[in-house]
Amino acid sequence: MKTTSINNKPQFLEKALHWANNFSHCAYFQSNGIPYPYQGFNEILAVGAKRIFKPNENDRFEALSAFHQNKWLFGYLGYDLKNDTENLSSSNSDHVQFPEISFFEAQHLLLFKGNEVEIRSEEDVLGQIENTEINLPQSKLTVPKASITKAAYLDIIEKLRQHIEEGDCYEINFCQEFHGEIECTNPIQLYSDLNKLSPSPFSSFQKHNDHYILSASPERFMKKEGDKIISQPIKGTRPRGKSKVEDEALKKELRSDEKELAENMMIVDLVRNDLARSSKIGSVKVEEIFGIYSFQQVHQMISTIVSEKREDVSAFEVIKSAFPMGSMTGAPKVKVMELIEQYESTKRGAFSGAAGYISPNGDFDFNVLIRSLFLNSASKTYSFQAGSAITYDSIPEKEYEECMVKAKAIISLIQHGA
Repeated sequence: MKTTSINNKPQFLEKALHWANNFSHCAYFQSNGIPYPYQGFNEILAVGAKRIFKPNENDRFEALSAFHQNKWLFGYLGYDLKNDTENLSSSNSDHVQFPEISFFEAQHLLLFKGNEVEIRSEEDVLGQIENTEINLPQSKLTVPKASITKAAYLDIIEKLRQHIEEGDCYEINFCQEFHGEIECTNPIQLYSDLNKLSPSPFSSFQKHNDHYILSASPERFMKKEGDKIISQPIKGTRPRGKSKVEDEALKKELRSDEKELAENMMIVDLVRNDLARSSKIGSVKVEEIFGIYSFQQVHQMISTIVSEKREDVSAFEVIKSAFPMGSMTGAPKVKVMELIEQYESTKRGAFSGAAGYISPNGDFDFNVLIRSLFLNSASKTYSFQAGSAITYDSIPEKEYEECMVKAKAIISLIQHGA
């Protein structure tokens, strides 16, 4: 264990990420210094795989608990782990073929605090990073293709509104996918460009063999600090304005939009129910409701719900009882997950799952895998998705526009940055 000061942090990080990319597994988390209730991700770089999680049990949450062994773990939970928690299935097409879950224990751990880094490794990591050469080509990805047409999207929103009218559900998160081919890729440069375009408090870069996650997520799924559980669902979006006056007007519009407020309230209730399953009676509290937070691309409405974990419940049971997150499903959860499978044309895979880390004492922090680009370097394919919450009051054209606002940073990255 060694702590050292870094003179030129941007240059050090660029070299460190390229060095990390030489290993089969690596993961980098950061908050971009963005103020956030309960802080964003800790800045951590985990490199190389001492152990890799290879589940074969039916309950992969339980298997992950056994794999933990009081070590740092890094990875992601894919959306289709829903099939472990409920009697559900997934059979839609899949362009990037991500494993449904992937975690590893790292060989080398770099824990950043400002311009200082604590290195936990048995090797000369600083020397290896210093000697890393950066001469990779620029990335080139083909223009993204939507998996469904705009007309088909609008038609599905109307059908979902009918389901709501008939009482099947109250709210459903419907997503559409964009995909394409990788002609040439430099994942580190792509991640760095995405992070500049859309800095976020739950930014993450992960490599699991041939699968890469480049995430600019603004949303926390769940965090555990001691016995305290924190969940911060996002429901409600507006684009940033072209001027200060327009920007303020859009924020006010979001805060007073009855449809957005109703959406947020429904998901807050759902999260309260999810947390209650693993928390002490009476400990679930809504600390902030309808908070408006501004990011580079969008304004978001975010609520914060906290609770106290029951002593007889493990950290992994806390995650399982709330997965997948209500903000990306809807209410009631099981019914809307059936409708998502019926109406979405592609598998979500890692998208709308959660990426994060688990510490040796069982504390954890996970984002919601939205505003994220997924690359498969073996099949040379990529995919990203965007969605919105559909309620009876939804206007299909406006929901489509909201999806395009959310996809804007990644579309821009592919068209201009690559």
